[in-house]
Amino acid sequence: MHKTIKVGIVGGTGYTGVELLRLLAQHPYCELQAITSRKEAGMPVAEMFPNLRGRVGLCFSEPAAAGLESCDLVFFATPNGVAMQEARALVDAGVRVIDLAADFRIKDIAQWEKYYQMQHACPELVAEAVYALPEMNRQAIAAARVIANPGCYPTAVQLGFLPLLEADCIDATHLIADAKSGVSGAGRKAEVPTLLAEASDNFKAYSVMSHRHHPEIVQGLARASGQSVGLIFVPHLTPMIRGIHATMYARLKREIDVQALFEQRYAGEQFVDVMPAGSHPETRSVRGANQCRIAVHRPHGGDTIVILSVIDNLVKGAAGQAVQNMNIMFNLPEETGLMQLALLP
Repeated sequence: MHKTIKVGIVGGTGYTGVELLRLLAQHPYCELQAITSRKEAGMPVAEMFPNLRGRVGLCFSEPAAAGLESCDLVFFATPNGVAMQEARALVDAGVRVIDLAADFRIKDIAQWEKYYQMQHACPELVAEAVYALPEMNRQAIAAARVIANPGCYPTAVQLGFLPLLEADCIDATHLIADAKSGVSGAGRKAEVPTLLAEASDNFKAYSVMSHRHHPEIVQGLARASGQSVGLIFVPHLTPMIRGIHATMYARLKREIDVQALFEQRYAGEQFVDVMPAGSHPETRSVRGANQCRIAVHRPHGGDTIVILSVIDNLVKGAAGQAVQNMNIMFNLPEETGLMQLALLP
């Protein structure tokens, strides 16, 4: 019998926060202790998120009064810059931390400060933190006190390139990732570009010159390949709520059966589905599920490889992956609480 994990959530009012609540409310070994929100303190969680009625009876609480230091694990589902202010005290109290934002993802502090436009408050925890893409770093995740949960685009892109880089069969200096995301990736806030009348029936690229996820992706790919990589990353906003579709391009430098390579690399990974040759994965096939579906193509039999990777940005791209990491940290079967099927239609 597994021990119950006492869990706190800092910042439970955003899209990743409510997704965490949805998953943890179904988790057999989790006990939700506190969900914080300064603005909504005192409000029943189910009043804001009616899908949780009858499943989550807590009210939002002030962070100072939430008793987070008595938890076994605290998730930060907060904007960038919050976890770095509060994680140190929790870690010192023996609490393990999973940050769903970017505070601990990038090891180069100067680069992080450049992309996130603020001074880092806790660089010593960045050095200790484990970048937690389970398919890459499972052993270190198990022993970690501080987890940097990967970003949504970085998850889809790294899982797509990973087998090819590990096999050293592509030119790592010329990688291209063309990725599209649903509007929920922008967070639960009022901004003109994500209004219904602005985002619906529209499609556009953004941040082509420099996106915050670029250094995170490059850091992970370089680790996988053992050498520096060159990456062009172009994100796009699509008129849907959930989902990421990443189309990646790489040039082979030696002959290899790429379909067999992907099937062998992910044979033991229950949350990565390598589809049959010739497949075209759809975002709706992973909506609500902690799943990455991948297809690999070699158009015209040439030396350019095309990888298609789809995830739900709120699940495998955020909250689901965080729960997957929690399961690893607490020696639970990795799939515990994460066997939800995607929603169709």
